Amino acid sequence: MITIIQVLMILFALFAWSRAALRLKDKSIRITEFIFWSVLWASLITFSVSPALLQFLSSVLGIQRATDLAVYVSIIVLFYLMFRIYVKVDKQGQEITQVVRNVALKNNLYVKKKNKK
Repeated sequence: MITIIQVLMILFALFAWSRAALRLKDKSIRITEFIFWSVLWASLITFSVSPALLQFLSSVLGIQRATDLAVYVSIIVLFYLMFRIYVKVDKQGQEITQVVRNVALKNNLYVKKKNKK
C-alpha cells in the first residue's frame, strides 16, 4: 500500500522534473544537466514506489538502514552541486573582471583622446 508521504514525494519529483524540462526547453540548462536531474527525480520516484529496493541497495553496500544510504547519497549530491556552483561563480567572477578591465581601458583611451582636443 502506498502512503501519503510516498504520494507527496512522487508528486514533488514529477513537479521538479517538469521544471527541469521547462528549463531545457527554454535552453536555460544543457541536455547533460537535464539528464542529471531526470536521473535524480526518477530515482526518487523509484525508491518512493519501492522502498524495498533502497533497503536492498543499502544491504549490498553494507549499510544497515536504507535511510542512512539516502542521507549519504544526498550529502554527496549536495557537495557535488556546491562544487558546480563554486566553479560557475568563480568563472563568472573572472569574466566580470575581464569586462571591467576592457571597459576601463576603453574609458582611459576615450579620456586621453578627449583631453588631447
